[in-house]
Amino acid sequence: MFKLITLEDTIRIPPETFGNPLEAVGQQQVKAKYEGVIEEELGYVIAVVNVNVSPTGKIIPGDGATYHKVAFSLLTFYPKLQEVVEGEVVEIADFGAFVRIGPVDALLHVSQLMDDFISYDEKQGVLLGKETKRKLCSGDQVRVRITAVSLGRAGSSGKIGVTARQAFLGKLEWIENEIQKTRAPAEKKPSATEEKLRKQEKAK
Repeated sequence: MFKLITLEDTIRIPPETFGNPLEAVGQQQVKAKYEGVIEEELGYVIAVVNVNVSPTGKIIPGDGATYHKVAFSLLTFYPKLQEVVEGEVVEIADFGAFVRIGPVDALLHVSQLMDDFISYDEKQGVLLGKETKRKLCSGDQVRVRITAVSLGRAGSSGKIGVTARQAFLGKLEWIENEIQKTRAPAEKKPSATEEKLRKQEKAK
């Protein structure tokens, strides 16, 4: 889930940047501190936007810099348990596939891919279902559910686990085929009016 979070902080404006536009320097300082950070409360910080630096700063004895209050917004990605997301398969391995969701790659383990025996073709970079003949390879678009989230401590890369072993999850092509199969019987079944007319015809 993507979020826009508004925060306040105090930033240090180094003396060597004095004379440069305060807003520009402030934005650089906030970006250096927050962009790319993975934090348990914030999630994955993608970008800093709408930086507003207070023009009034404070000086701390022994430090030639000035300290200014700053208000800003963070564009973040916070994966939620049981959330259904779509992404692209970016890597295939013998133990599963990595799916790009937002700014991070989630692990789709082979045990969570499909209800079938799965083999790995290293030469083609494909995971193949023995009975279903379904194939998964890099570049495929999939719909998955988030089943595990571990952002860990600040500075760690975090880990996300996903599953496709539920109804209407998996490769988008597979989902479309399943939908077509469920629609087919309904389309063949006559409506109540058609059934009534058919009975009337028989009665004649």
